[in-house]
Amino acid sequence: MVDVELALVRALVGAELAPASALKDLGTDLDPLDLAALGRSTGEHGTPVPGLVKALRERLGDGPAADVLHRGATSQDIVDTALMLVARRALEPILDDLAVAADRCAELAERHRDTVQIGRTLLQQAVPLTFGLVAAGWLVDLDVARAELASVRATGLAVQLGGAVGTLAPLGDRGVEVVAAVAAQLKLAEPDLPWHTNRTRPARLASALGLAAGVLATIARDVTLYAQTEVGEVVAGAGGSSTMPHKRNPVDAVAVVACAQRIPALVATMLGAMSQEYQRAAGAWQAEWETLLELLRLTGSAADAAHAMLAGLEVDPQRMRANLELTNGLVMGESVAGVLGESLGRARAQELLAEASRRAVSGGRSLREELRDVPEVRDALGEDELDRALDPASYLGVTSQLIDRALARHREVS
Repeated sequence: MVDVELALVRALVGAELAPASALKDLGTDLDPLDLAALGRSTGEHGTPVPGLVKALRERLGDGPAADVLHRGATSQDIVDTALMLVARRALEPILDDLAVAADRCAELAERHRDTVQIGRTLLQQAVPLTFGLVAAGWLVDLDVARAELASVRATGLAVQLGGAVGTLAPLGDRGVEVVAAVAAQLKLAEPDLPWHTNRTRPARLASALGLAAGVLATIARDVTLYAQTEVGEVVAGAGGSSTMPHKRNPVDAVAVVACAQRIPALVATMLGAMSQEYQRAAGAWQAEWETLLELLRLTGSAADAAHAMLAGLEVDPQRMRANLELTNGLVMGESVAGVLGESLGRARAQELLAEASRRAVSGGRSLREELRDVPEVRDALGEDELDRALDPASYLGVTSQLIDRALARHREVS
């Protein structure tokens, strides 16, 4: 808020609405401000700005800067612009962490493009894929989230300056010029109009933060599941337990999920606060302040933890292979049915496969053993073709092409 007030003074001088001598006073040491006094003033006035302006004028003394301080602005102008400025600064490390996380996902996608693992739907084993494709999926979503946040940072964070009702009347015919100058100093966008009760900008920021947090939470949730003792396909951290020394808790992934768990409600608060009356809201605007700051804190924490989580992620291809073989080939039923259906028709192929699968489960045998005992299958496929149909590496579709597409797009946006 201090930065905004001082930028306004400089803009007023540039527009010849304040004497050039006011600039000399801006070198005054304005710290430390009495935060407790500002808090009491905020309670009295419903906004921190009156107390802040009073404190700054006391420090600036009787010079021209104190005289022109806050000219043309209303409290909401200062608070909204300060929030945009805080957001702009906070998004920089968030975007940096997301970029590093995305680069790590790209590395995992390339390195493990041929590392076969079981895919899971509804938490049950489904059909094979590769860990490289999993990482490529993470990568694509991270790049989408990064692009949206970067777009918000570049064009969505705007100066708020309109005076009491958005007319800039105290600045005469120089109002637009002053807005442009403040925007340039603070490196914020210059809006077409003041946006006191038009809340698309903070709502878009909140939504972009929510999108990023959701992407990070999906990745972290996957990591916590892959890191379970019974699954063990990745190792994601070395967090210990106070009573169980054998544990390696995925603490960074847990931190991401914990942060992201709180974010949807905060985004909903920001969207709910969009409905604001006349030219200044009575309650909805004020509800945004801490909500938006908390969104920035939580998303920043999640991005930082995700960066650390992915940097330390260890992949275990052998455990992935072992899990792939848990069902003795049953997960390759879709593959066998497709090949067998070319000779016997899809309906008959599905019928034979279902019967063989039931026998394999009840008899404790592999699907390969059961299918080899079926004359129709032997005649239609033969040993070699049956083995190919049962090989997980042969049933990956266009996995490699999809990974290439994700990596190519990442290179374009990085």
